[in-house]
Amino acid sequence: MELFSNYLHIIFLVCIVSASTNDYDRSALLDFKNKIIQDPLRIMTTWNQSIHFCEWVGVTCDTSSLRVTILNLDSLKLAGTISPSVGNLTFLTGLNLRNNTFSGQLPQELGRLVRLQHLNLTWNSFTGKIPTNLSRCTELKVLDVNYNRLVGDIPDELSSLSKLVLFGLGLNNLTGVIPRWIGNFSSLYGISFLLNNFHGTIPDEIGKLSKLGKFQIYGNYISGMIPSSIYNISSIFYFSVTQNHLHGTLPADVGLTLPNLEIFAGGVNNFTGPIPLSLSNASGLQVLDFAENSLTGTIPRNLGNLQALYRINFDQNRLGNGVTDDLSFFYSLVNCTSLEVLGLDQNRFVGELPRSISNLSANLQILTLGSNFLHGKIPTEIENLVNLFLLGLEDNRFSGSVPDVVGKLKSLQGLKKSRNGIVVIAAIASAVFIAILIATCYVLKRRIRPPVVESQGYLSYFELLKATNSFSAENIIGSGTAGDFMGFLVTS
Repeated sequence: MELFSNYLHIIFLVCIVSASTNDYDRSALLDFKNKIIQDPLRIMTTWNQSIHFCEWVGVTCDTSSLRVTILNLDSLKLAGTISPSVGNLTFLTGLNLRNNTFSGQLPQELGRLVRLQHLNLTWNSFTGKIPTNLSRCTELKVLDVNYNRLVGDIPDELSSLSKLVLFGLGLNNLTGVIPRWIGNFSSLYGISFLLNNFHGTIPDEIGKLSKLGKFQIYGNYISGMIPSSIYNISSIFYFSVTQNHLHGTLPADVGLTLPNLEIFAGGVNNFTGPIPLSLSNASGLQVLDFAENSLTGTIPRNLGNLQALYRINFDQNRLGNGVTDDLSFFYSLVNCTSLEVLGLDQNRFVGELPRSISNLSANLQILTLGSNFLHGKIPTEIENLVNLFLLGLEDNRFSGSVPDVVGKLKSLQGLKKSRNGIVVIAAIASAVFIAILIATCYVLKRRIRPPVVESQGYLSYFELLKATNSFSAENIIGSGTAGDFMGFLVTS
């Protein structure tokens, strides 16, 4: 009888502890609710005492312990701050507040969430520094705070987050250097440090990240050369270092060591030397953009083997050998049937515009060849480029008049004479232009310096609006006279 009594006592104590911990979770959630100041979708009305908190919108609990394991309030138009009581949700493995209007500082109490694996706070307005106590969240695999207003350096305390797969700090106002200890994150797949104020050099230790797929550091003040070891990470498919202060040459074998490249962009830097012939080995290459550098030589003819290419941009370099066949590579580009943008403005190309221009992709929308040393007549075959809306041929040495067939290019919307009596036909749908201008002004307002874009071609206005989330500044990733490119930043 005494044994049975002890057994009942133990069960009673377990029930008390369980009820107590559940109360902690309920109280923490109600504290979180009390910090919400805008809720147009009335999500928080479901957070009430009439139903168990495990059934509240956005809340997921463990089925046995009834402890909160996931809080997912993605894209619910909520505004407010994060209550420090969130640290009492000690069984939490996932916290997703992406695409809301949360503000204020991130509470140090987040460091109490020692089971946390996914933290996604992107597309909000958080301010202040990255909490050093996040160092206690050693199970974190995703730390994504892109598109906020965070300041300060990357805390050295975060070196304890050795299980990170995605490290997203982009589109903030962070300063300091890229820490060397990132090279110890052996599982790291994505580095997203774009559009901050980082300086210093790229650490050699990043070359140890054998699983790295995305390397995005564009729009900073990084200087020096790219460590050669990074070019040996064969898993990289997205490589963007646009608008920094980098220099050096592109490795001759880069297409062999990075065979999975899809995006290869380094515009607005100080790179020199030739375009590597080996790039033709990266069969999945879609964007090749090194505008505004000091590259020499000419365009490799074997780029025509890259049938997935939709953007080639080498505006404002020193390309061209000064011989009449400088544009002979045009013949090979007829195989790039997806090509939408070809930017060769402000180089040193000599020769006539080849008639094979007529065989370029029917999808071609932007072609810039201005400020070179081209001569002869503009071929009438240009009429086959029916989707062109930006054509730049200004400041060359063309003779004759503009072919009447140019009038058949219905997408072109402007005609301007250059100093040489030939034309710059510059047309961009006014709605797209205004929208991009607004996005640019928005970024300038937030960052004081211009946006960075890596060009990808153009879609219709409504497709572009959808693909860029209404021209969100997060998606601006490169620049050049061939136009702007907004790519989609993947978040977890």
